[in-house]
Amino acid sequence: MEGLIGKKIGMTSIFNEAGDNIACTVVHVGPCVITQVKTDETDGYNAVQIGYGERKVKSSTNPMKGHFAKAGTTPKQKVAEFRDSEVKAAIGDVLTVADVFNEGDFVEVTSNSKGKGFQGVVKRHGFHGVGQATHGQHNRLRAPGSIGAASYPAKVFKGMKMAGRTGGKKVTTIGLKVVKIFAEENLLLIKGAVPGHKGAFVIVKK
Repeated sequence: MEGLIGKKIGMTSIFNEAGDNIACTVVHVGPCVITQVKTDETDGYNAVQIGYGERKVKSSTNPMKGHFAKAGTTPKQKVAEFRDSEVKAAIGDVLTVADVFNEGDFVEVTSNSKGKGFQGVVKRHGFHGVGQATHGQHNRLRAPGSIGAASYPAKVFKGMKMAGRTGGKKVTTIGLKVVKIFAEENLLLIKGAVPGHKGAFVIVKK
């Protein structure tokens, strides 16, 4: 299996053998249940679907209850697919962090980034503003300035960097290293920061 679903716990730091202090993100990964195995014959592509976290039965729809009942498990909070997976497992099998990851592995983590609401161009795109410049600028310190031409083309082109909603998007951070594994607690210590708030669902892939 190339990855598992988890939940971001928070950040900490540990010391390596050389005595260096390494900032790490703590992620609770698994155990995950294989809820469906898709094949070319039945679904048109090969994939393995896994589920993570317990969902209340009363909060689950009837189709969800039936889907998880086929796998012989309870309703799950988060479901994800791993395409073209070469895992040799059957529906209902449980995968733990020790089954997939090893210390020293490089992984990529996908999650929804923190939502920051409606923000201006300085925070959203890194504009510098005019600072304490002269030329009569007394109330334009964080303004975007000119955004285009005049009567021609008489419009603002799509993609113009302007104020708007920031964050809250699917983000993947690559090249992160697994520093330590606590198999009994299903915890991964990943060097560096991963997207998402505390408690956010994450997908960790090798």
